[in-house]
Amino acid sequence: MNAFDYFFENTSALDKEAVTGREPVSYPRLFANSVRTAARFKQIHGENNYVIILSENSGFFITVYLALMKSGNICVPLNPAIELENLDKVLEKTGSTLAFISRKYQQRFAAYNFTVYDDLTLEKWCSEETATDIPYPDPGFDDQRLAEIIFTSGSTGEQKGAMITHRNIIANSVSIIEYLKLTSSDIIEVVMPFYYCYGLSLLHTHLRVGGAVNLNNSFIFIGSVIDDLNKYNCTGFAGVPSHFQILLRKTRDFKNTKFQSLRYVTQAGGKLHTAFIEEFIDAFPDIKFYVMYGQTEATARLSYLPPEMLRQKLGSLGRGIPGVTLKVVNEAGEPVKPGETGEIIAKGDNVMAGYFKDPETTAATIRNGWLYTGDMATVDDEGYIFMQSRAKEIIKVRGIRISPKEIEAVIVSYPGVIDCTITAEQDDIAGEAIKATVVVNESDLDKFTADEIREHCAKNLASFKVPQKVVFDTKLYFNAAGKKSKY
Repeated sequence: MNAFDYFFENTSALDKEAVTGREPVSYPRLFANSVRTAARFKQIHGENNYVIILSENSGFFITVYLALMKSGNICVPLNPAIELENLDKVLEKTGSTLAFISRKYQQRFAAYNFTVYDDLTLEKWCSEETATDIPYPDPGFDDQRLAEIIFTSGSTGEQKGAMITHRNIIANSVSIIEYLKLTSSDIIEVVMPFYYCYGLSLLHTHLRVGGAVNLNNSFIFIGSVIDDLNKYNCTGFAGVPSHFQILLRKTRDFKNTKFQSLRYVTQAGGKLHTAFIEEFIDAFPDIKFYVMYGQTEATARLSYLPPEMLRQKLGSLGRGIPGVTLKVVNEAGEPVKPGETGEIIAKGDNVMAGYFKDPETTAATIRNGWLYTGDMATVDDEGYIFMQSRAKEIIKVRGIRISPKEIEAVIVSYPGVIDCTITAEQDDIAGEAIKATVVVNESDLDKFTADEIREHCAKNLASFKVPQKVVFDTKLYFNAAGKKSKY
């Protein structure tokens, strides 16, 4: 089955909005526009092209994305703020010469030799009442065909293209819908960009159940996000750690706000320290808080922690989502014992087909059908997994392996601290010395000293885990997807 057919199997004629908010789009209109765009594009270019999309979250992006999928082409959604050097690498690797670029960003990419389609093209195609050769549904479509390539730098900095199939998207959507208990009544506030797998998963799942997405591209104006949650009766909010840190520690009235419809929130895209989770659930005891874990290589999601287990298993990323098997294994590939550290590996229909034109990295990452995530973790005697660190983030001090996240969790528990990033600096004696960059509000900057942070660490950590260097900052640094950037 084509993922497009899966999304609209029960929703194409629904008399309601698929996109709500400032530029609403109904289900029948979105379906018709996507099919017409798919038909025209396929008529001109055929199938199996790698097609760039450069656009912020919008009706334009959604229509193009769905149309490319339906037409049998491969979407390559990119951050419109992408460095041109990185864009050159993507184009060299994919050979893409076709692009949908919203008019807002066309000038930036004017020097490129693209065949460009924009908002005006889409308006024209969507207004045409021509017959299409696009079958719907298309029972003969091979769900193992590529649907999209999501480029991610991961932890190595080198761009890799995760090849996501139609089957991957369908499998991950089925799982997410099941554990979040999504229905046609759900409206999700979307601040995650659609060129990021987390953002796309919100679109996929809500289209399938007949819910709605409310697009907000202005998280920097946090007041508008909070207002939209009530204005558009949003039942869900999805964020990464930086979103919750800003809401809880940098937004004065957030914890006093009454949300009339908000049923749940989800957190993924990195580990949110337990101090923030406790702060949220204390402030909003009636809102379900889902801790989730995943990777682009797994389409989006691998595990979740049920909200009712949150206090009992605080700090855990949960267990595998429906249809996904997770293990924590040692270097020999054997499951670790409770309390031992190993690497998280995963198996399921959501695991990517591989890295685009990179068989060596694919072979190192997918072994015997298992996705090796590169994430180090422990597991308890009930199978709940507790993240330690990325394998590449481990610091070695005097030969002892140290997880930065353990130190960060202690420091953010100190009153007034918004965030902390632990990094390593070269040390002639210790090998690597620990540096803590502590984020506080600007008005509180003079209230903190490095010594008091170190004293707090000394009370809660072994002596060799106490940072040798502590510096302060007043800004949170994160990338376009909201993930924290290292200092």
